[in-house]
Amino acid sequence: MHRLTELIHSDMKPAFGVTEPGAIAFAVATARSYTEGEIKSVDVSLNSGMYKNAFTCGIPNSDYFGNLYAAALGAVAAEAELELESLTNVKPEDDAVAAKMVEDGKVKVTMSHIASEISIEATVITTEDECTVSIKHSHTHIVSIVLNGKQIMSDEKDAVVGETAEEEKPVIHEYTLHEIYEYAKNVDAEEIAFIRDAFKMNLELLDEGLKSGKAPIAAQLYEENGSELISANAIKTAQLLCNGAIEARVLGLSKPAMSITGSGSHGIIATMPLYAYHRIKFGAEADDAELLRATALSYLITMFIKEYSGKLSAFCGCGIAAGTGMACGLALMMGASEEQIEKVILNMSAGIVGMVCDGGNHGCAMKGIVATDAAFRSAALAMKGVCIAGIHGINGLTPEDTMRNMGIIASEGMVQTEEVILKIMENK
Repeated sequence: MHRLTELIHSDMKPAFGVTEPGAIAFAVATARSYTEGEIKSVDVSLNSGMYKNAFTCGIPNSDYFGNLYAAALGAVAAEAELELESLTNVKPEDDAVAAKMVEDGKVKVTMSHIASEISIEATVITTEDECTVSIKHSHTHIVSIVLNGKQIMSDEKDAVVGETAEEEKPVIHEYTLHEIYEYAKNVDAEEIAFIRDAFKMNLELLDEGLKSGKAPIAAQLYEENGSELISANAIKTAQLLCNGAIEARVLGLSKPAMSITGSGSHGIIATMPLYAYHRIKFGAEADDAELLRATALSYLITMFIKEYSGKLSAFCGCGIAAGTGMACGLALMMGASEEQIEKVILNMSAGIVGMVCDGGNHGCAMKGIVATDAAFRSAALAMKGVCIAGIHGINGLTPEDTMRNMGIIASEGMVQTEEVILKIMENK
């Protein structure tokens, strides 16, 4: 198996609801699993990106939303072994108990610092025990467990500090666009057949949204698509499949999304418009090898940009990183050369960078609509040889530089923006 195949396979994971509430619940549930007795308090500390992304997003199987209720449900009903799907089996009675915990002031969630790097520290105190679980770098990467003052688990890799740790190069950055393009063009379709799971899972999430009566954007997109799931219009079908699924996810409906780079919405944007385009261009019965390869390219471009921006930041990684990956996948199915893929990246960089992230919420569906339009337009222009040249703006003189610049706008350039966004949200 190719190393890039392994990278995609290890990164694709089901996520139930918005990833951040799931991660909060997972952390609290893990801490709770080490304790006995009645819960006295739950205290969760989050970096700014985690805090913001879960601030007003829906929680699966719950009538509530946001950080406090995700933490409370983590203590009451989440199943730690299910990781990002930890809230799968929450029942109405659990929702009531969690709400009472919040009402009684037993749950506290605070923001520890402004940063894009994921950081969760969850402490559960009961009548018998106290346990703290620390998560860093990814949504489920536990680096420390402390029970009753004694460290019972430590990830030694996380103990590496200083320049060595900072300079460790992400796997995806060991590859050039040329190498990624050649891989996507030539990888055996059966080697990446597992990608089909993403289409199936995300379509089931969309279906849940359409049936729920709770997803007005999905309903409107469905109407605009001639009240058909798959019409003859590629853009309208792509908008429905992509952003109907995103809406269902951020509202907390009871189906998982297939995530990439730790985000269900990234995973949806990176896949569903490609599925729509392939169905319409080639038909339902056509071989899906080109769709699988296009999606592999989409995933890898998404990862390339996200490793520069950080997992959570003040820019919309869903629209910018996954939108750019998806645009490249579209172009590949249109028969794009490597040079044309470079032009797609330049067009997306010039056009869509600057879209901010104000948390995982209903607005994500609107941002997805914008990203999908931009992707189709960027790909179509690139196929005609039209792009915004690398001398302009933040575009780079190589595709690798362009993608790096897109990412560092968030990781280095938008720290103050993150602070302003959080201030606005908290003042409401």
